[in-house]
Amino acid sequence: MRALFRKANKFAVNGMNVLFLTLVEFNSLQERNIYTDLLREFVRAGHKVSVVSPAEGGKGENTQLIREGGAEILRLRIGNTQKTGFIKKGINTVLIEPLFKRAIKKYFSDVRFDLVLYSTPPITLLGAIKYVKKRDNAYAYLLLKDIFPQNAVDVGLLRLSGLKGVLYRHFRRQEKGLYRISDKIGCMSPANVRYVLEHNPDLHLEDKTEVCPNSISVPEKKVEGETKEVVRARYGLPLDKKVFVYGGNLGRPQGVPFIVSCLKACGDMKDVFFLIAGSGTDAYVIREYVEKDSPLNVKYMPMLPKAEYETLVSACDAGLLFLDYRFTIPNFPSRLLSYMEARLPVLACTDPNTDIGSVIEDGGFGWSVPSRSSEDFKNAVSGALKDDFVAMGERAYACLKEKYSAEDGYGIIIRAMGLK
Repeated sequence: MRALFRKANKFAVNGMNVLFLTLVEFNSLQERNIYTDLLREFVRAGHKVSVVSPAEGGKGENTQLIREGGAEILRLRIGNTQKTGFIKKGINTVLIEPLFKRAIKKYFSDVRFDLVLYSTPPITLLGAIKYVKKRDNAYAYLLLKDIFPQNAVDVGLLRLSGLKGVLYRHFRRQEKGLYRISDKIGCMSPANVRYVLEHNPDLHLEDKTEVCPNSISVPEKKVEGETKEVVRARYGLPLDKKVFVYGGNLGRPQGVPFIVSCLKACGDMKDVFFLIAGSGTDAYVIREYVEKDSPLNVKYMPMLPKAEYETLVSACDAGLLFLDYRFTIPNFPSRLLSYMEARLPVLACTDPNTDIGSVIEDGGFGWSVPSRSSEDFKNAVSGALKDDFVAMGERAYACLKEKYSAEDGYGIIIRAMGLK
């Protein structure tokens, strides 16, 4: 370990070679998400960043290497893992590991990496990470965004017994292997740290775990764009009501049938309007409800391109978060940050194990209720209408700058390596 720190200190001056492994698709570090924003901080600090990102074969894409500034992105052709059946997705996810490993050998054979970053999901890149760590004596940092396979058990996609139990035990071994090989595990919140420690006592991870929250690049000033009136008119949103927006995935983790029950419970509220903008395996549940019942205060639209979505969110009054009440793991959805950046207060409707509701309420920029009673949700919305949305939104933005900036995320990782 002493030799590692001597090596790290040398690269504090000359810059490191950083490898990031991900299943998030992107073509450029100029795109905006929690990963590209973080990686741009490494480039800005003088480090060379290499990314392996998927190009799904079903879209007709081939493997290609994209170079830009201090970064290069290998778009690696893989089998479909998005918008496909659970079994096919699982098989293709397992097959990713040898593809990533071969790609590193082929395209980065002459690069010695000092830091390998990787996120969950997936947990199936263990072999590729081991290879880079052993070949290059690289520092291995896990960005823990998803506690799998337990999250799949919570929502019924996996079981502890039967055939699905076999899959669970395989993935659990992979998960533990990932924790063992990692030099540091960056968790999204204190609740995530506690969960990892309490459920893996045999791994003795106390010195490995730390809080490294979701983070984004935070603009210094509010970008002035189109007026709220113009944006709302474009999307058919009312000007005389408080618009609550949910944007993002609509799948098992969000408990979409419960979202519908909440919308129905608020059907007679004349001062609020709900905009659901998202896609996912269960999006049809929302779509069918809107088409069949024609609620007067609900609008559904598929997920928009990133820039268009951000403009839409900025014209709303409050953000919504939903998490299935069955979760035993402490999720911390990154979409919270887009609401905070838009200076929106947030209503979180969650399971009892996440601490995201406490973060929101303690920060004074929103409200939190359990995701098991649609009447509780309605009461929360009714109570929220009495609060100062503008002041709460400003507190959300201030909290974003203070605790969730990509610059701070970069600093946490660098300090873990002994460079600060």
